[in-house]
Amino acid sequence: MTRKEEIEARKLELRDEIEATEEVEKLEELNKEAEALVEEEQQIEQHEEEQKEVEQLEERKFEAKEIIKEERKTMENKELRNTKEYINAYAEYLKSNDSKELRSLLTTGASGTVEVPDMVYDIVKTAWEREDLMARVRTLAIKGNLKVQFEVSGDAAVVHTEGDSAVSEESLILGVVNLTPVSIKKWISVSDEVLDLRGEAFLRYIYDEITYRIAKKCADELVYKISQLPTSLSANGSGVYDKVSANKITAAPGIGVIAEAISNLSDECNDITVVMNKLTWGAFKAAQYGANYAADIFEGARVVFNNTLPAYSAATGGAVYAIVGDFSQGAIANFPDGDGIEIKYDDTTLMTQDLVRILGRRYVGLDAVADKAFCNIAKAASV
Repeated sequence: MTRKEEIEARKLELRDEIEATEEVEKLEELNKEAEALVEEEQQIEQHEEEQKEVEQLEERKFEAKEIIKEERKTMENKELRNTKEYINAYAEYLKSNDSKELRSLLTTGASGTVEVPDMVYDIVKTAWEREDLMARVRTLAIKGNLKVQFEVSGDAAVVHTEGDSAVSEESLILGVVNLTPVSIKKWISVSDEVLDLRGEAFLRYIYDEITYRIAKKCADELVYKISQLPTSLSANGSGVYDKVSANKITAAPGIGVIAEAISNLSDECNDITVVMNKLTWGAFKAAQYGANYAADIFEGARVVFNNTLPAYSAATGGAVYAIVGDFSQGAIANFPDGDGIEIKYDDTTLMTQDLVRILGRRYVGLDAVADKAFCNIAKAASV
């Protein structure tokens, strides 16, 4: 039994003795003992509180030391992975898939994820920005499937004057686009001469080519999905709205066509981009030349080329040959594994041809996520 428990027990006994005692002297003696016990109990509690504060302070000091230690290791690794020695070791790791030499350079030891040189991140970022369309799409890094809500219908806000009856609750119907990640891959076969490249030269050659191709494929997939959007919203078999819609106009390249497409976008669209084949761009410019530059045929919108869309001259009747819309507001690309590109190496399959396969892979979920954020321009159907 602790001293505090002894005091509590004695206080209970004193209570009974005080109630049973009628002698004044005895009562005074018992009251003095009770007061002394209360004072001692307060001192014990104060000591416990002070001890608790000391322990908490020591614990915070320990945590701070550990944080500083981890930050120091992180900084050391960050500085290390930008050295020529580390970049060379990382390049050899990609060639052989053996990370022993690479991990031996890290201050955190031989376990954990292989640290990627900062220059690799810069290469990936630059390659992504080179793909004009994907550079305009919102990007996220959320694990797993991403559900993005969009408004199907909703009541407008109302003006309420003091003393009027309460306003009605908004009748809001939402749809949900499910962005399920898929693996986009690109592999190249490189010769012994490429493998002989050292360090940064090798990494730039591999990552430049693979990353740009993956970014280009993402753009192509998004363009295809937008070109296939329905012109009106409809629920699926389960009664759920799971796909946004896009307006569609039918017209040949000419003055006023882009303006008409922009007028078919929702009010939320501000950063307008036009996507088309370069040959289609030529047809629009020819129309502008024919009108003696009477108007800006693209209405100030930026033009991005994507040759998965057919040229107007080669498009079949009814085919979408241009897309106008706000990609920053109307589309999302979610990368559940973050910004990097996963690289795999195969030096056996094509060994007899003195070639090595290097495969890059990136998981991405992408789709249109805002209703009427895009307007498709189609060629008139053949008569």
